[in-house]
Parts: sequence; C-alpha cells; structure tokens
Amino acid sequence: MTTALITGATAGIGAAFARRLAADGHDVVLVARDRSRLREQATELHDRHGVEAEVLAADLSTEEGIAAVEARLSDPRRPVDLLVNNAGFGNKGRFLDVSMADELKMLTVHCEAVLRLTSAAAAAMRERRRGGVVNVASVAAFVPRGTYGASKAWVVQFTQGAAKDLAGSGVRLMALCPGFVRTEFHERAGMGTDNIPGWMWLDADKLVSAALADLARGRTVSIPDPRYKALMGVVKLAPRSLLGGVSSKAGRKYGPQ
Repeated sequence: MTTALITGATAGIGAAFARRLAADGHDVVLVARDRSRLREQATELHDRHGVEAEVLAADLSTEEGIAAVEARLSDPRRPVDLLVNNAGFGNKGRFLDVSMADELKMLTVHCEAVLRLTSAAAAAMRERRRGGVVNVASVAAFVPRGTYGASKAWVVQFTQGAAKDLAGSGVRLMALCPGFVRTEFHERAGMGTDNIPGWMWLDADKLVSAALADLARGRTVSIPDPRYKALMGVVKLAPRSLLGGVSSKAGRKYGPQ
C-alpha cells in the first residue's frame, strides 16, 4: 500500500485530494495547522476507507513547521509515494496595502515550503525510483497579478524545471493550475465572491480526478478544465501590457472586496 502526504489537507482542494486518495486505498499523512480538525478528518477517512490516516500539525509559514514535514518526507522507514503541496492562502489588498510581514509569509508558504518539501520528497523518491509530487499553483500564475500570482508563477516554473531535471528517474512532478474553486480560500482572505460568474467555479472533487489523470499521463502542468484551458489559450496570445490592465481590473472585480 502506498502513502500520500497532503498539505493544507483539512479544506478545499487538499481535503478533496485526501478523500480521493483514501478512497483509492492509499494511506494518508494529513498536514495542516489545526490539530483537532486533522484528527476528525483522519478518523473519518480511516473509518470510511480502512486506510491509515496519520496527523501532522504544522504551520508551513514557520521554520519549525517546514522542518517537521521535511523530516517526515525523508523518513526511510515510512516512505511517502505522493506529495501534494496544496497549502496556501491569499492576502486581501493591492500591493503596498498588504503588510510586508504578510507578503513574506505568503512567499514562505508558496515558495520556500514548496521548494523544501519537494526537494525532501523527490530525493527519497529518486532513491526508490518511483514517486510523484503535485504542486498546487493557480491560473493566476499566467497573468501579472500581484504577489499571489507571482508566487504561483514561481511554483509552475520551479516544477517544470525540476521535472525536466528528474526525467527518467521514476519521479513525476506536476504543477496543478486550477481557477476558482469553492473552498474556504476566499472567505479566509476576506475576499468577496458574489460577482464571480457561475461558469468560473470548479468542483474540487472533479478537479482532483482530472489532476490525478494528468499526473498519470506524465504532464508537468495541469489546467484541469476545458473552460480554463481555453481562457489560458487566449491569455498566451494577448500582449503582456494588455494583460496587466485586464488582470488588475479582474482582481478588483472578482478578488478582494
């Protein structure tokens, strides 16, 4: 039986990954900050699917939290076969309206933690010549839109580069780039969502199914919905100067309110 470790596992995309992987018979290591919520989730997954569900409470904006997950990923006695780097958050406000402390915290979670956890997991997987890493980014990576989009662009570029370097090693890496998903993300950031058109919302469980299929196909970037694939196709053709203005207006309309 294989083991998957999921960060940000108690809600949204992370919880959907945990449900799907447990249903498929994988043991899971659930990582998030809220220990009591993790225990409830672990109990439910164990009782429903008969898998082992381990709890690891860690704040990935801290050195202690990142180091704890690194250690678990590097433990040769308890190998992890799939890492899902899903933990993340958004800040409400434009550039210079958000405190530098909050901006740096975002970069720690989205970039430093992803780098270190991917490195720890991939090193162990390469020795066994099998394994996979899914780094959850966003379609925001493809448009110029503040620190959040920039951090997710880093996730995409890093994942693609690492995947190329590890080609032939048995380790697969993929950046997952969803659009709007009905999760706790916007509520936690204090962002309004009433103006977001219905067609732009994705279902987390369907998204995960598409993502796992893309990982199995060996793709290094997954945009798991035809609507967003079409939208990103248009983005690739649009001038960067135009995209800057459009993404700024879209962010004000569909982002923080």
